[in-house]
Amino acid sequence: MPRSWIERIREKVRLRHYDMTVHAVEEMAEDGLDIVDMEHAVLAGRVVRIERDDPRGNKHMIEGMAAGGVTPVGVVGRFTGGGRYLIITIYAIT
Repeated sequence: MPRSWIERIREKVRLRHYDMTVHAVEEMAEDGLDIVDMEHAVLAGRVVRIERDDPRGNKHMIEGMAAGGVTPVGVVGRFTGGGRYLIITIYAIT
């Protein structure tokens, strides 16, 4: 059976086979989040939506909790042609 999207994404995060856009870094800092919060949200979160209408590839919307377990976090990303995972944006869910 094929692995689920979240399993594939978690593997990329665990192996540090991901990149972040400048936008993601800026948004993360603006919301007082850091890399550990993003990784925790992905590793413990779930895919809530997949947008399939982007010609660059499917975008996965993941929701999970920041490392402290208090702040809900959204992470949006996609797989790249090079086999890495690109984090497009990260934000605190309000």
